[in-house]
Amino acid sequence: MNKILVVEDEEAIAALIRMNLIKAGYQCDIAYDGASGADKMSENNYDLCLFDIMLPEINGYELLSYAKSLDIPVIFVTAKGETLDKVKGLKLGADDYITKPFEVLELLARVENVLRRFNKTDKFIKISGLDIDTVARIVKKDGKILKLTYKEFDLLLLFVRNPGTALYRETIYEHVWDSEYMGDSRTVDLHVQRLRKKAGLEKNIESVYKIGYRFVPEESI
Repeated sequence: MNKILVVEDEEAIAALIRMNLIKAGYQCDIAYDGASGADKMSENNYDLCLFDIMLPEINGYELLSYAKSLDIPVIFVTAKGETLDKVKGLKLGADDYITKPFEVLELLARVENVLRRFNKTDKFIKISGLDIDTVARIVKKDGKILKLTYKEFDLLLLFVRNPGTALYRETIYEHVWDSEYMGDSRTVDLHVQRLRKKAGLEKNIESVYKIGYRFVPEESI
């Protein structure tokens, strides 16, 4: 399980990020100032750090330098959204940059992308009777390989990495098909129906009225 450090001085935002990272299957520690963040990095092995820039005691830019000396990838999550701020952060070595306010799914997608870039993603996921090899893109149930299409596999990953979250159809479409949602829900609905049947997830992938779908792991049913 990947371990992530969040350094954010706004407690409500830190709690929101931590809650969603844990729901997505990550371990997460929080520090509320730069000095505490540096201490945690020296005492623990983290796969990724999320830093605000405007932090008490040690700012995010200085903290980034320390993280890089430990070979820890960093994503800035900050209200400083000006182009010059982004350029400065990226030039100093930040691996991605998210501007507040942000969508939780965007944050999780960027976390996953950076972890994958550094070969730190969980290769295997076991959930609801499924064994998922995220690198080989193989899914097994009861030892038998499920014949999922490319989009069905991506759809399954989106669900299992966001358990308990009600996902809008447009969000599902934009993440799985990597293009703008044009208002036609039939594509999403058809793929969800096929995935439910192929993977035996009829009870796990719930329909959410006027929104889309929610994945509920077997352990929660």
